[in-house]
Amino acid sequence: MKVLVPIKRVVDYNVKVRVKPDNSGVDLNNVKMSVNPFCEIGIEEAVRLKEAGTATEVIAVAVGTTASQEQLRTCLALGADRAILVETEHDAQPLGIAKALAAIQAKEEAGLVIFGKQSIDSDNGQTGQMFAALTGMAQATFASEVKIEDGKAAVIREIDGGLQTLSITLPAVVTTDLRLNEPRYASLPNIMKAKKKPLDVMTPDELGVDLAPTMEVLSVEAPAERQAGIRVESVEELVEKLKTEAKVIE
Repeated sequence: MKVLVPIKRVVDYNVKVRVKPDNSGVDLNNVKMSVNPFCEIGIEEAVRLKEAGTATEVIAVAVGTTASQEQLRTCLALGADRAILVETEHDAQPLGIAKALAAIQAKEEAGLVIFGKQSIDSDNGQTGQMFAALTGMAQATFASEVKIEDGKAAVIREIDGGLQTLSITLPAVVTTDLRLNEPRYASLPNIMKAKKKPLDVMTPDELGVDLAPTMEVLSVEAPAERQAGIRVESVEELVEKLKTEAKVIE
């Protein structure tokens, strides 16, 4: 069984994001970029399935600029067998990405497609669901546990107030939640081996898809600065301030 794992190049989660002076977007100059953390969880889960003998091949896929090859090489170092880049200079958006991935899936016929549940930049949480709709594949989102057996996937997913267990028939789509696993670090030998693993580059035209943006960002603003809190010496002082200053209790 092939496992396809779409990944995204995003600003590293340790970086404090800066907004451009003209509010047209996020300033990416000299900013460290990484694999989206939820996508890393997807790669880790796919590699674990291969190590368990359930999967035969792990394929990492990205839709983006040439620079995304760096993140695909990271995925290869983490255990993916090969990588595919759908190269575009457009600001790829969820529907366009889902269409490109659906075209890749038509060629690869993967038994399982593992998405991160969302990216930490646009935070849309849409691509996996759109991909499932386009391909007609069963889907289980926000997975905290995945087991493959007898042509089906048993997925435990987190919902408000508890857990839900789904049984879906393969081929299927799963989106990862934080508690699914903890991604490994790439070792130096695996980083060196990743340089020799295959990375294919395709264009949207070759796949017959249009990645032109359908939405326009009008303005990006940093969140308002929050005032610093204060320390109080006792519960009595806290209650008094809530009454007289904050006026949230009587």
